[in-house]
Amino acid sequence: MEPRDPRRPVAQPGTVSRLLTGIAQCLKWLFLSLLFSILVEWIGMAFWWEEQGLGHSRQMLVNELQFLGTDFHRSWLTAQPMVFASNLSDRVYQFAFEWTGLVDLIHWITPVPSAEETGLRAVLHRLYRPVADYVLAGMQITQVFAVRLAILTLATPVFGLFTLVALVDGLVRRDLRRWGGGRESSFVYHYAKKAAIPLIIMAWVLYLALPFSLHPSWIILPFALAFAFAVTITASTFKKYL
Repeated sequence: MEPRDPRRPVAQPGTVSRLLTGIAQCLKWLFLSLLFSILVEWIGMAFWWEEQGLGHSRQMLVNELQFLGTDFHRSWLTAQPMVFASNLSDRVYQFAFEWTGLVDLIHWITPVPSAEETGLRAVLHRLYRPVADYVLAGMQITQVFAVRLAILTLATPVFGLFTLVALVDGLVRRDLRRWGGGRESSFVYHYAKKAAIPLIIMAWVLYLALPFSLHPSWIILPFALAFAFAVTITASTFKKYL
């Protein structure tokens, strides 16, 4: 490998490249959260909530819809949050299971074959029967994931509102420090700046991957406050002179 010429400028990614990279990262984390949710549900069905079985994921879906119907009557993003979440859940179900043919496959292999039947359907039925509840639970957890994704999307303005208040407070603190001769700390600034975006990612990943029903306020509000605190620290410790 030839050494890089230090005189040659390093090519920086453009706006489109950074945008596509950000979208790809978001999709990656969403997909990993979904896989983790399904895996935890399967482990729970085997060890933690054996008696509930398939009913655990079904009850989670009911609880999430109840949270949405009880506390999300209005939103800045849509006039009907319940309809928005239901439509998103239905579209995810259609895309993931109906368009792929999984639902038709399950309907085909679920009926018990006759004693004389020895074809492919009989073999698939024997393979599917022991894991039928796990497959259906995975499908229901996917719907729970879609409803939670809708709730987080509807709650996004909360982060924006908290960010606006925190930014104003931080800039006021910066001006007070600037005119009062306060000390600068680039160490605090850089660490607060780096912590802001991971807090949003953690809030989304944690809520989407929870193996039990929890009111979204217990996740969204603490992380929104932590994000606002990081924004305040970032703005207040920004260098005094540009």
